[in-house]
Amino acid sequence: MGNLFKCPSKQTKPRRAQLAAVSWDSRQTSLSPSQFLRRQQVLQLYRKILRAIREVPAEADRRYLKDWAREEFRRNKDATEEDAIRMMITQGNMQLQELQRTLKLAKS
Repeated sequence: MGNLFKCPSKQTKPRRAQLAAVSWDSRQTSLSPSQFLRRQQVLQLYRKILRAIREVPAEADRRYLKDWAREEFRRNKDATEEDAIRMMITQGNMQLQELQRTLKLAKS
């Protein structure tokens, strides 16, 4: 049985998800309740993505996906607009579900 998991960049240019971490200015003394909740959602999504990536069978694919996820979150870490952050979380969750479905198919 061949490698059923296909790394997005190896086939076509991937549709980039706009993942974000809620920006927190170091001069601020605390986060607002909504910022705190968004930050928790982003961190939870990041952890779930990294856990799912650990299940990828091929080392090269794992490395690529891990680097890709880190870069996406890092690139969007300064996002502050609530609507944009919600959209990025939704897109990230959709990509996580797609990765989980692909891994499930690869195992069957």
